[in-house]
Amino acid sequence: MNHPRHSRIRTIGAAGAAALLVLALGAGGAAARSERASAGITVFAAASLAQAFPAIAPDNTYSFAGSNTLAAQIQNGAPADVFASANTTIPAALYAQGLIEKPVNFTRNTLVMVVPKSNPAGIHSIYDLAKPGVTIDIANAAVPVGSYTLTVWNQMGLTSRLMPNVVSQEVDVTAVLAKVANGQADAGFVYATDARTAPNQVTVIDIPAWAQPKVVYAMGVVSKSPNQAAAQAFVDRVLSKAGQAILEKYGFLPLNAPVPSVAKIRPAKGKPGTKVTLIGSNLGDVTSVTLGGVAAPFKVVSGKEIVLTVPAQAKTSAITVTNPNGNFVSKTRFAVVAA
Repeated sequence: MNHPRHSRIRTIGAAGAAALLVLALGAGGAAARSERASAGITVFAAASLAQAFPAIAPDNTYSFAGSNTLAAQIQNGAPADVFASANTTIPAALYAQGLIEKPVNFTRNTLVMVVPKSNPAGIHSIYDLAKPGVTIDIANAAVPVGSYTLTVWNQMGLTSRLMPNVVSQEVDVTAVLAKVANGQADAGFVYATDARTAPNQVTVIDIPAWAQPKVVYAMGVVSKSPNQAAAQAFVDRVLSKAGQAILEKYGFLPLNAPVPSVAKIRPAKGKPGTKVTLIGSNLGDVTSVTLGGVAAPFKVVSGKEIVLTVPAQAKTSAITVTNPNGNFVSKTRFAVVAA
């Protein structure tokens, strides 16, 4: 079975010719996928960017791995022109050490849970992972995706229940996805952008919106780069309208995407089971609707309209609408009346 992005390749070419070979890059034995073209700068980038970055600038040399692994390589003097991380803390640390120029945020992502397509353990929510015998694969805590995973578990109060079921902690997000796709684990946590590369091998299970971490990517020019102008040009290209469009094509989220807004709630009251129409803006990518913390089933009609069903457990409260960019909380409370 072929698995998404499991090979780590380097392409070396003169004008009109190219050859493929396997290249191992790593700190402490960790391997990094690398792609090399005949011209361009050297970019060290988070593994989750392995499809998007070459689409933005195909003539660069790329090394893709866990952000922490790449940062360690830069600290040890590895030649690179740009460093791009799946979080903001690692670039900030390198900047404080004088190893990269001031980093800039350039995109966002979301964390999801994945299970093998056959789902042999019958996993349907994150809470099912606490069942005895369930095997979980995650990235280690030093890797951004591993840190985000633990943030979710902590926010949901599940850390002590899930850690005993963790069977492996990987060096990057690609390794987690590969093991779940291979059926070597019942579930794993990856970025949404990685999960979409394996639609026939894994099933995505969303994390509750209220527990979703803020996954922000940052990048910076390496201070000792001999190609400062070209490196900055690449950063500018990623930040450009065209670069952002390519990132969105691969599932990444814009930095300043709008949060949902609701102008009208019709009707303003109702019993459990009542259909309620919300009219507003930026409603096309809503991930959850709640009444006083109780999840309400909903259907997206358009970017300006969604219809929710008042849940049985709901009480009179504000309505909260969430998309990947933030929340809207109604100023008026929806009145839940007795059935």
